[in-house]
Amino acid sequence: MKIAVLGAGVVGVTTAWYLVESGHDVVVLDRARAPALETSFANGGQVSVSQTEPWANPGAPGQVLRWLGREDAPLLVRLRADPALFAWGLRFLLECMPGRTRRNTLDALALGLFSRAELQALRRELGLNYDQQTRGILQLYEDEASLERASHRTRELAAHGCRVDVLDREQSLKVEPALVHSSLTIAGATYAPDDESGDACKFTTALAEHCRRRGVEFRFQVDIQGPRIEGEAMRSVVVKESSGRLVDVTTDAYVVCLGSYSTGFLRGAGIAIPVYPVKGYSVTIPVDDSTAAPTTSITDEAHKIVMSRLGERLRAAGTAEMAGYDTSLTRARCEAIRNRAQLWFPRASGYDRVEYWTGLRPATPGNVPIIGRTRVTNLYVNTGHGTLGWTLGCGSGRALAEIVAGRMPAVDFPFLEMPRRR
Repeated sequence: MKIAVLGAGVVGVTTAWYLVESGHDVVVLDRARAPALETSFANGGQVSVSQTEPWANPGAPGQVLRWLGREDAPLLVRLRADPALFAWGLRFLLECMPGRTRRNTLDALALGLFSRAELQALRRELGLNYDQQTRGILQLYEDEASLERASHRTRELAAHGCRVDVLDREQSLKVEPALVHSSLTIAGATYAPDDESGDACKFTTALAEHCRRRGVEFRFQVDIQGPRIEGEAMRSVVVKESSGRLVDVTTDAYVVCLGSYSTGFLRGAGIAIPVYPVKGYSVTIPVDDSTAAPTTSITDEAHKIVMSRLGERLRAAGTAEMAGYDTSLTRARCEAIRNRAQLWFPRASGYDRVEYWTGLRPATPGNVPIIGRTRVTNLYVNTGHGTLGWTLGCGSGRALAEIVAGRMPAVDFPFLEMPRRR
């Protein structure tokens, strides 16, 4: 089939790769000038299968209330007259129920384990280099009570195939010696040795080049306007070229990988999805002293900040800001991330030469992506990955290609219009 993939971020490009590998003729459409220049450009770098517990958990409502009005809060809701935010918030509260939190965690975990294996296989097959580190993820805790709560969560993860060790302070420093210079208290950590990190933008750019070699056509700087629906099928996608001319792109099938902007596009096809933009921030810090910067990826549990070593750079990212589709950068939130990274790794240097970035994450209330075929017969969706787009990208792309072929993906996950094995 001739298939159009809408969006050239990590999810769109991995989808294009697995579709072309399945024998399809693929064209990728994106408004940017190159792959991975929006949400996938400067994320935290973690392939964090061990951290699939969603923001929506029983403790979240109380935390959100305590954080209201704090500009440096890990989760900041800018209250506004936005019906979509209100509806999303109500569903978020529902997903905070213990049973739903557990289900969402296990669904994301299953897809994460599948996706990490696909990423590793792809890296071996193509010889990809994207500043990857395979030294695991160390999640740090500053007090014994938080560490004890975390230790309980590790047991269920282990029961479902994800190894996570509980470490004391000395064991944590052995895993990441650069922490010895930290000015923060370390009570202990959980350590997922099989997790990874790497530059999602570099990965996506490299994979896009392999896609081109296999015949995938990339059309950049085309603004996707909306679908044309005819009966029960999608006839074409309307795009605006850089000249301003409107053009219909007609293929046999269409896959929506537009991140936060998937919601508006699908609305034009009469399909509603619970995806809302959540703004995240990152700081990229040049590393002057390689021995003083981490090589193990780090998660600061208290402040919801992640740090990953990307070659001679340290990427620190985090916070979630709900402000609609506003993409303006709030300097205070970036500085809070930079200051926290400096407390953990004060001698890494380069803190006076940082680069700030912000992007919109496509979040569902339960943090579980939406993948599969819609009720429009030739229209598919692969979106809603929230903070886990890099973690789940390869598995999502592989699964979507299997669904297009009419096969059940090799992972137990709630795909659209597919029966579950569980």
